[in-house]
Amino acid sequence: MAEDLLKELSNEDIDWMLAVGSQAEIAPGKVLIQQNQPLDALHILLDGALTVSLNQSDNNPLGRAFAVLEGGTLPGREIARLSSGEMVGEIPFIETYLPATTVSAKTKSLVLTIPKFQLIQKLQQDLSFAAHLYRASAVLLANRLEQMMNQLGNSTVVLSQSQLREALIVFAELQDADIDWLIAAGRVEQFAAGSILIRGGRPIEALHILLDGAVALNAATGEINPLTRAFSNLEDSQNQVLEKEFARLWRGDIVGETPFIEVQPPAVTVRTIRNSRVLSIPKWRLSAKLLHDVGFASRFYRVLGILLADKQQAIAQRLGYGRLTYSSGQSLDQSYANELNLNSLSQVALAGARFDWMLKRIGIE
Repeated sequence: MAEDLLKELSNEDIDWMLAVGSQAEIAPGKVLIQQNQPLDALHILLDGALTVSLNQSDNNPLGRAFAVLEGGTLPGREIARLSSGEMVGEIPFIETYLPATTVSAKTKSLVLTIPKFQLIQKLQQDLSFAAHLYRASAVLLANRLEQMMNQLGNSTVVLSQSQLREALIVFAELQDADIDWLIAAGRVEQFAAGSILIRGGRPIEALHILLDGAVALNAATGEINPLTRAFSNLEDSQNQVLEKEFARLWRGDIVGETPFIEVQPPAVTVRTIRNSRVLSIPKWRLSAKLLHDVGFASRFYRVLGILLADKQQAIAQRLGYGRLTYSSGQSLDQSYANELNLNSLSQVALAGARFDWMLKRIGIE
């Protein structure tokens, strides 16, 4: 993790963080971030180890039953462990969530703390710094998400995501010029139901934006050798890898973003579940754009960070206190509706207008 952070930040970025931040040693057990409480700083773990846990009331029988089925205990279920180079408290800088987890010191640790107000100002004023920090956040969130997915194992929880939520994220954050460029650089492709957009274990060659239709995300069950998976995961193979669906995505979603934040091939297979059309942007074109257009890069990596934070929150809600909402009679769809009500209605309108405008530009009514 330390290498990931150092690779993303410049000397100027590090110097600024040292100038405005403060270093402190924290004792084992000290809480840095409290679940469901506002955050006022970004913390970078310089040395030591942190634990990420979910605190949940143990007075709900159904909640206890879910925890037993998924191998957890109540309260304070650990879902990830963080090493030096990790950042925590970054979600307020990329999204409006309250933290869904508690982060505390596992061992004696050294932490650099950067005040929220100063960091927000820097992100707004320095696009180069913003691009670096948002990309670093996306890389670390992707790694953390993988840890949380491993914790799920054979969980009874099935993740799903709101169509409006995803469209809001992508099209409210990008500018009109960004969407113009994506249209010009990409091509519209049609896929029949059951087609594979991305094959687990294989390199990704394009970023895909779903224009209509839907896809399922599938993860291999059990321990699979990556090379064996890449060469055996064929439709007509007798040794086809067994997979389990864990999420579905809809129009306005993006898939294939992992090459821009990590080097290893994805562990997830993306398959259409009905006839779908996508806008596919070749990896080489997008990589060149990110390298030469710092403004576009800052917005793109921010979008990726928000998408990853959203997925992390979804997992945490289903593993932790979010399930109490479900078990007390409120559906998961209602939970998402409440979340959407907290967002600016103008953002929703802007996102919808941009998406419709993009479809018309492409020639889809």
